[in-house]
Amino acid sequence: MCSRLSEYNMTITDQHYIDLVTSGDTKAFTILVDRYKDFVFTLALKLMKNREDAEEVAQDAFVKAYRSLDRFKGNSKFSTWIYKIVYNTSLDRIKKNKKFRHDVAIDEFTVHQLKSIDNALDRLELEERNRSIKECIDLLPSDDGFLLTLYYFEELSIDEISKIMGITSNHVKVKVFRSRKRLATLFRARLEPEIIEHYE
Repeated sequence: MCSRLSEYNMTITDQHYIDLVTSGDTKAFTILVDRYKDFVFTLALKLMKNREDAEEVAQDAFVKAYRSLDRFKGNSKFSTWIYKIVYNTSLDRIKKNKKFRHDVAIDEFTVHQLKSIDNALDRLELEERNRSIKECIDLLPSDDGFLLTLYYFEELSIDEISKIMGITSNHVKVKVFRSRKRLATLFRARLEPEIIEHYE
């Protein structure tokens, strides 16, 4: 007998598989896990700064999502919902273990200087750009790394990030700006100065 899972392809919506799970086809949840496991782990790693802890957070987040799936109302995207669970699960673990402390001084970057950093990044090959961003994000405090991973790689809106982090949109805008200033501090040290100055 052919399983309903054979229907799987990327054109089928998350809601389709959520409906399968809540109607009793528990194996359909593995499709959702496969879709989001890599990025869920990436987000957890940004916060935990440790692969083993990130793997445990990712696993815990999917377990929580599975157990709460019947309460998912579809008011936001499933991805936004699962990222919020990852965020809260990570914070809970961080509170229990104070070793996850990191800080980077913020240079006094202006909006114009931040734009110059963006322009320089735009000129890099996509792969090199992403690698540079990831390397610098890894050096940031946990919350900043999580936020900018959503901002740069998932390209979520301010409102979506607001839902994930449980803060107002205005607060997200402030945090994005401050996080990008921290990131710019690291880029300033890593990118060739003449590349940045050329685009100022």
